[in-house]
Amino acid sequence: MVTNKIGMKAILLGCLLISTMAFSQESADRDKIAASQTGASPIYFALAANIPKVEPGNYTNEQECIVRAGLPRFFAKVNSGKEVVVAFIGGSITQSDFGYRLQTASYMEQTYTQAKFRWINAGVSGTGTELGAFRIQEHVLNHRPDLIFIEFAVNGAYPDGMEGMIRQTIKLNPDAEICLIYTILNGQSAFYQKKELPPNIIRLEQLAAYYELPSVNLGMEASSLEASEKLIWKGSSQTIGQHQILFSEDGIHPTIAGGNLYAAAIARAFKKIGAAKQLIKGQLPKPLITSAWDEATMVDPSILAIENNGWQLIPTAANPNLKKFSPWFPNVLTANKPGASFSFRFKGDTIGIFDIGGPEVGQLEWHIDGKPVKLSKEKQGSFSYYQATNAAIADALNRFNAFCNNRYRGQFDVIKVPAGEHVVTCNLSGQQADKLGILPEDKRADIVKNPEKYNQTVIYLGRILLRGSILK
Repeated sequence: MVTNKIGMKAILLGCLLISTMAFSQESADRDKIAASQTGASPIYFALAANIPKVEPGNYTNEQECIVRAGLPRFFAKVNSGKEVVVAFIGGSITQSDFGYRLQTASYMEQTYTQAKFRWINAGVSGTGTELGAFRIQEHVLNHRPDLIFIEFAVNGAYPDGMEGMIRQTIKLNPDAEICLIYTILNGQSAFYQKKELPPNIIRLEQLAAYYELPSVNLGMEASSLEASEKLIWKGSSQTIGQHQILFSEDGIHPTIAGGNLYAAAIARAFKKIGAAKQLIKGQLPKPLITSAWDEATMVDPSILAIENNGWQLIPTAANPNLKKFSPWFPNVLTANKPGASFSFRFKGDTIGIFDIGGPEVGQLEWHIDGKPVKLSKEKQGSFSYYQATNAAIADALNRFNAFCNNRYRGQFDVIKVPAGEHVVTCNLSGQQADKLGILPEDKRADIVKNPEKYNQTVIYLGRILLRGSILK
């Protein structure tokens, strides 16, 4: 464990220098996370009667929950009898029903009976804190939550984006409390069994400590059960013993039993936090890592566009293939004729798109301040983006990928540009991607059978991502 004697900045520097991170997700695990991207879930959810009842249990580990300043405003409000809004934001484990979210909500309703709860599901499968920083205002903060659970440890755990989410919350909704929760991947239980933290979680813990936020390691009890051979982390119901718990089938996404263990950790944490001294946190401090993500946001492209040539706004609910995305995108801006373009102005250093992929999707070309740009793939930690530089001919940003085989999915990409004021033009490219070549052999049956479905050039833009401010 990291001790309190080591300076915060020294810890952070050490973490950032660990062999481009001492821990990195295996490509197979990343593929499973990416493949989980499908449709949207309703932002608000209610609890059904069949939610498994979760008890805190007898597991004890002082490192499972670090209280820090606690959750004073949350506990004051649940004890007042007023409405309490609780939001869950994260990846696929959060979006799924029984990863921990429903069990946690049920436990809280049974425990804090004087409160009336409203529940928000802001989970987006296969995405991390970078998209989280762009979308937290629309998906979470606009609903004025009293408590926000943030879960992104298995989705890259990009600390810069996490700090952006924290700082935006403190700036825009200072009365909201934040609790960081850490899920883990197959193989990471070994860290807990050695009384250590996985390196990706250590990075997030620096932020939790700096901003005095409580945090919960959800996987400690499961790791202990695995060590005593009472739990199988990855397997199937056919491969486990009679008295063993199957935590997950893929090493990432919990079964109901696995989700119950995650929720039990939160239940224990809230007993511990509620019994501790609560401290009202002060004003927003200087950033620990960066303030670059403080201004991350996402905007409806139809509102943003200052020029529109050939793009149409359509309701997703009216399209059978798109209606499952309506909780995120009630409408999308779409075009299907090469050369269609729209432009917008902004001041900042990053743009991007949050769109819908599918068999028919095409490619986009970008012009910055009237000049075509080439797009170079870059990476900062787990954050992947494109760097835009001037070029004679614009590169095409392909919206079709190996996960668009006969299915529709939410997806996003980010482009960095020089900081400043810009006019950005987005053109529907006439270039066709080699879709057959992009698909692996075991996913080619549909394109071979229905080539006309893929031989199109369509874009469905849900949101434009910006790190900066809109200019008119």
